[in-house]
Amino acid sequence: MRKEFISAITERQSLFGLELADNKIERLADHFELVLEHNPFLHLVAPCSAEEFAVRHVLESLTLLDHLPQNAHFADVGTGAGLPSIPCMIVRNDLRAVLIESKEKKTRFLESTVAELGIADRVEIINRQFSETTLTGVSLITCRALDRFVDVVPRLLKWGKGRSFAFFGGPAVGDALARSKIPFTKKLMPLSDQRFIYSFEH
Repeated sequence: MRKEFISAITERQSLFGLELADNKIERLADHFELVLEHNPFLHLVAPCSAEEFAVRHVLESLTLLDHLPQNAHFADVGTGAGLPSIPCMIVRNDLRAVLIESKEKKTRFLESTVAELGIADRVEIINRQFSETTLTGVSLITCRALDRFVDVVPRLLKWGKGRSFAFFGGPAVGDALARSKIPFTKKLMPLSDQRFIYSFEH
């Protein structure tokens, strides 16, 4: 599986405007293997092939880099397997992140994973609902796979007011933002016809 994952990253990265160093791809593969190892017990991601994981979970996560300036400090809400934050942290050494995950077992997975990947000194992991969390020094909030995401959007906007946002999702996310009267830009993911990243300030 590792070989297939690395091949998929190497062959498809240019479609996402990326040119990753070999050592970064190896670290991304380490994260992939850690998710695979724990997925049967923690249900971190839906079962998928190594190629699908590489494209949908990793390369799509790395589209967030376009929204993170040098030395950015960002928050990842409902991060689960560490997506999109951990791939971004692996690729860019200047980034710092707050990973917010309400499920305790997934939090323990994240703690051991960031330690094993050598990025723990740049990551804060919070085991609470986002609404119970106070953010300090965070300039951007991202969210990729939060439960009932569309229903939660208004609370996320109120909680994170005054910051930049980058949400991953389908057309329903755009509809939710429109209902909240939030102007946004959206970019279609390569190799997809219905997955977007929505960016805006609020």
